[in-house]
Amino acid sequence: MPEESTIESATDLAFTLAWVAGAVVATYFLGVALSWVVQRIGRRSAVVRAIEVLTRMPVRTLFMLIAATIALGRTSDPDASWRSAADHTLRVLMIAAVTWLIANLVRLAERRMIARFAGGATGLTDADVHRRKVQTQLTVLRRLAVAIVVLLGIAAALMTFPAFADIGTTLFASAGVLSVVAGLAAQTSLGAVFAGLQIAFTDAIKVGDVVVIEKEWGRIEEITLTYVVVTIWDERRLILPCTYFTTTPFENWTRNATEVMGIVELDVDFTVPLEEMRAELKRILAANEHLWDERLGVLEVTSAINGHVRVWITVSAPNSSALWGLRCAVREAMINWLQRRESALPRWRFEPAPAPEPDHRPVPPSSRVASEGVFTGSEEAEERARAFEGEDERV
Repeated sequence: MPEESTIESATDLAFTLAWVAGAVVATYFLGVALSWVVQRIGRRSAVVRAIEVLTRMPVRTLFMLIAATIALGRTSDPDASWRSAADHTLRVLMIAAVTWLIANLVRLAERRMIARFAGGATGLTDADVHRRKVQTQLTVLRRLAVAIVVLLGIAAALMTFPAFADIGTTLFASAGVLSVVAGLAAQTSLGAVFAGLQIAFTDAIKVGDVVVIEKEWGRIEEITLTYVVVTIWDERRLILPCTYFTTTPFENWTRNATEVMGIVELDVDFTVPLEEMRAELKRILAANEHLWDERLGVLEVTSAINGHVRVWITVSAPNSSALWGLRCAVREAMINWLQRRESALPRWRFEPAPAPEPDHRPVPPSSRVASEGVFTGSEEAEERARAFEGEDERV
């Protein structure tokens, strides 16, 4: 009799699994057909296409789980020993599928908001500043919303376990106590999260901004809730915590506008023809009109010491990348121009001091005698010298 009961239970389990598998497969193909229909309908609608792409897999998964739950309930004995475990597993999987679907809907909302409020120009232009600002804020909000959705999903899954029901209830009903406990346990992490929110909404940096950090020139590639990725000019990635940007000074070259100015320094000789040099600068800037925005292009003498003249060439460009190219082009062209005029190159000059003129004034006899050392060396000699000078005066 027990063997017959075991055989019957195995038969019922196989029958139930067959129905569940059939329901899952049928639902999967139904989801494929539904996706095809939506694709055909959404050929002319970007919104429908985005909905289909982002919700395709979570919706199919959710439908298959629902079908499996229905098939399991219709074909198995509610009092079977394995029934409660199967129902609990399906319930947890359905919570995960719903969480996945909601997270993708949040991503969909982010894309639509970016397309509506942050569309248009791309690149380092003034028209791009607003787009990058909105994109940065929406990206941070999306990450925060997804984190909250995942947290709620975990809480809902925990509430299905009797041993963790209190924990799940606490996550839902005691947010204040949870925040205090989490703050004590992960103060640094929460500080980075709040710093990320501060960065997103104070407009200190945006995705695509050109910055100078730790003496490195780079561009903001990604802003998360806890860290910022900066792409250095040589394609390295600098990963910094969000708290760095709220506590450390840094340069942002494209915060409100992309136009920038730069300087080219040259040391030349005092004989350099400055007006010809200015004319050459105008010719160089005209030849690089794709880099120069025509706002500023001047040549000024800033120093004239230590044997040479220091010249500053100040130029402007529409963005930092163009400025770098323009400075290099101006520097190279000016060096070529100076090489063609060797007299304009800086040099050191050494000139001998003039020889002293000879003294043709007559020398008095007393001076000549004294210079020869006749009446020097003792007191008696000095007396003879004074007596000799008196005889010269009487003569």
